[in-house]
Amino acid sequence: MHTNCIKCLILQANKLLDKHRIHDEDARDIIVRFRLFIDEHKNNNLTAPEAACLLHRMVKKVTNTNDLYAREKNDYNNLMLSFEENTRDIISRSDDPFRTALRFALAGNIIDFGPPEPFDVFKALSAAAQLQPAIDHSRLLYKELKKASTVLYLGDNAGEIVLDKLFIETIKHPNLWFATRGGNVINDITLVDAKKVGIDKIAHVISNGYDAPSTILDRCSDEFRKKFEEADIIISKGQGNLEGLIGNTRKKIFFLLMVKCDVIAEMIGVKEKSTVAFFNQKVASKPENHSLDFQRYTVSMN
Repeated sequence: MHTNCIKCLILQANKLLDKHRIHDEDARDIIVRFRLFIDEHKNNNLTAPEAACLLHRMVKKVTNTNDLYAREKNDYNNLMLSFEENTRDIISRSDDPFRTALRFALAGNIIDFGPPEPFDVFKALSAAAQLQPAIDHSRLLYKELKKASTVLYLGDNAGEIVLDKLFIETIKHPNLWFATRGGNVINDITLVDAKKVGIDKIAHVISNGYDAPSTILDRCSDEFRKKFEEADIIISKGQGNLEGLIGNTRKKIFFLLMVKCDVIAEMIGVKEKSTVAFFNQKVASKPENHSLDFQRYTVSMN
């Protein structure tokens, strides 16, 4: 694991402990055990989302709270639902509804309580329709969707899911499956969130069966892994899903995200806070076009 990832995880831990006003003794115990876990596994391909999963489990146990960001998730789902009709109207009146909806979905990825830095969702949305992704394979995505029999869309954050819904409406695929997390972690979505915003009305909804803020296949349910293998195209939202699937070049995966840290920015070859929509097959087959090299990353970033 990159040293910057470890620093970020410790900042996240302290932020979470402060948020829930954990007693000093319990807080020290969590930090000590969390650091020990990272130190013992950092050279064994431990990912930041796996570490975050453990952190949330420890804090849930101490606080006897199943959802540590329940209020934030509810607030942002409601906030984005209040903008839904206006955003849908902007998309429908645009020259290219598919690309416009995609850009809104990318902008929505800013709603993330994992990174220690604050975010401004209103600023992101106001610029969304005109914001050109730093890497833009959206035309390839459009073409691949037309050929695909089954599409799997991996969701990420609450609030953001409303913009995913609007993007899925423009995709208009009859066999699109939308995946959520298998349990509460950070402000990531669960089946409850998907149903709250109406994703289940326009797509099949499935849980991935695991409570990490990512898609870590060997920890996911058999049902989800079967659907993953069946999918012709996988749309992966967010940096967490990228971290879990970065080494998978066997499947056709389109990564849609806002880059939230210098480690991922350097790996992809874009500036931090950029949005990207890139096809793993295109990048993997032509690594000279970008700095991203899936095999190098999975082997050497320890």
